[in-house]
Amino acid sequence: MEFGNRIIEYKEDILHDLSELIAIRSVSCEDKTETERALDYILGRAKEMGFAVKKTGRVAGHAEYGSGEEIAAILAHVDVVPAGDGWGTEPFILTEKDGRLYGRGVVDDKGPAIIALYCLKALKDSGIMPKRKIRVIFGAAEEIGMNDMETYFSEEEAPTMAFTPDSDYGICVCEKGIMQLEISSAMHDGTILTEFQSGGAVNAVPAKAYALVDCTESEDNRLRRFADAKPGEYDFIYTMDGLIIFAKGRAAHASVPKQGLNSAAHLIRILADNFGESVLGSLCGFIDNAIGTETDGASMGIACSDNESGALTLNLGRVDIGENISRALIDIRYPVSADSDMIFDKIKKRAEAEGLRVKLMNHEPPLSVDSDCPIISILSDAYESIMGVKPELYSTGGGTYARTLSNRGVAFGPAFPGDETRIHDADEGINTENFWKHAQICLQAVKIMSE
Repeated sequence: MEFGNRIIEYKEDILHDLSELIAIRSVSCEDKTETERALDYILGRAKEMGFAVKKTGRVAGHAEYGSGEEIAAILAHVDVVPAGDGWGTEPFILTEKDGRLYGRGVVDDKGPAIIALYCLKALKDSGIMPKRKIRVIFGAAEEIGMNDMETYFSEEEAPTMAFTPDSDYGICVCEKGIMQLEISSAMHDGTILTEFQSGGAVNAVPAKAYALVDCTESEDNRLRRFADAKPGEYDFIYTMDGLIIFAKGRAAHASVPKQGLNSAAHLIRILADNFGESVLGSLCGFIDNAIGTETDGASMGIACSDNESGALTLNLGRVDIGENISRALIDIRYPVSADSDMIFDKIKKRAEAEGLRVKLMNHEPPLSVDSDCPIISILSDAYESIMGVKPELYSTGGGTYARTLSNRGVAFGPAFPGDETRIHDADEGINTENFWKHAQICLQAVKIMSE
């Protein structure tokens, strides 16, 4: 029997602790108190198991087992994106239904975090003393730019080798660069459009949007006809302040925006088709002209691609327009060979021509790890031991803690091809059998790293 199979002995305890962790609403873009509470919970469980524990600031910490000069680590995060609407189960209650586990964070990344902790416990309970320190490093701000790891590594030594179970199987050796921008105007200058709101996190395709417009009855009828012919679902409600239009699209991770339906982009397109851009304000005009419903940045002049990492993606993540605010947040994932300065300069020049300001909120350079990096062979052996085949090497548009590891770590699991995990969307979930397969692979990898 492979050592990794021993993780199944902790099945009930893992599910109990995961249930407790998912119940903590640690949405990092909303409530830092809850994200710290989630961090404290998992560090507390590690301490109860007898591991050395250290907390770094309010956003990170680790559990450690073993000794030696080298450090091998698993990096996982306990913060999550907003739940959103449209769930078939309660998002903050771990639910097993029809052969799947559901809950916000069950895949991204609370489930893998709990499993990683129990991998340490399995080593300890088996009497195995690692030849190097084995750490599980926990973060509580991954979904809002990964400054948690910046805080952590400002005080702690970087691991010699590491992986983060925050992507797909096989082994991710290449991650696109990430830029997140705010485009804004000093004030809202539209005359017809009074309010517009959509989205929560910049790194998710917004599933819902609404607009408040001041229009005539004939304009309203024309709007309805436009909406009937467009993608998405639209509801119209009359109020004393004007006509409210609710748009419903489909959420997705910003790294794969084509898998979603951007409610904000489609609603702005309907409004622009009906009223013209000039009365919507400069921000909406820019969004419709320079972004539209595209996901590749073509109209912005930044579309590009390479063989190593694929094509650039662009996601309109959030729009906030009101009496005292007029801004949009966009998320760009660019190929490893692309020039990030050129991409930013093109966007800035295009926006400033419309009287808008551009602010770089977050930039994470791309990651490219050589296939002969030691961690690659370790993870490959672990995967083959459990699954019977070697894993493929691949690239992703997602951003993980691997890019904080100076090319000494990669993303590895937990999602298997063909299992629609719906991270950053309603009904985030994983096939139960796949969840335990991941647990076995993870423990096998930890065992090999300890040798």
